Amino acid sequence: MNRAATQSGRPGLWGGLMIGTAAAILGLKSAGAINSTTSLLLALVPLALMFVFVRSSMRARSGTCSSNASRAAKRYTLGILATSIAYMLGLGIAIWTWRNLDPSVGLTWFLAMLPIVPIFGMIYVMGRYIVEEQDEYQRHRAIMASLVGLGFVLAIGSFWGFLETFELVPHVPGWWSVPIWAVGMGVGQAMQSMGLRGGQSDEE
Repeated sequence: MNRAATQSGRPGLWGGLMIGTAAAILGLKSAGAINSTTSLLLALVPLALMFVFVRSSMRARSGTCSSNASRAAKRYTLGILATSIAYMLGLGIAIWTWRNLDPSVGLTWFLAMLPIVPIFGMIYVMGRYIVEEQDEYQRHRAIMASLVGLGFVLAIGSFWGFLETFELVPHVPGWWSVPIWAVGMGVGQAMQSMGLRGGQSDEE
């Protein structure tokens, strides 16, 4: 497989940015940092990223449509797209309902599950892709991006946690770990892409 060709349609970066920006907007809105008009305007950013994500996913699939790796990548792309949309919708519905409709305890438990189940789905989709991907290079990229995302969660979570312990910063909900992980994965993909382009430039 041509590595350079796979980079042009790599969906991981756009998927991570889409999830991260959407969750950040919801977090700012739920915290009262931005009003409804601002949140609607900012929502155009993850919406645009979603279109780019779908387009890059289709481009990546079209370049490797006959291989086993492409079948794994196709399942991964569709799975991440579905769970990302479910996560954004679930989080938005849960927060809005909880803040505006005063739900019962039973309904609140159900609302909490709306964004939690898609998160488990994302983890399953990622793990399945790493197991099924036959292209060692693409599997390596996915693993490295996941490790960078995990590093982001550990570093930022520990940093903020210690500051919060000493009452230097306000409390941040634990679900922020998901957008931080997604953004970290996007950064990991971008770093690997830049490294590949740098290596190709040296060879030329």
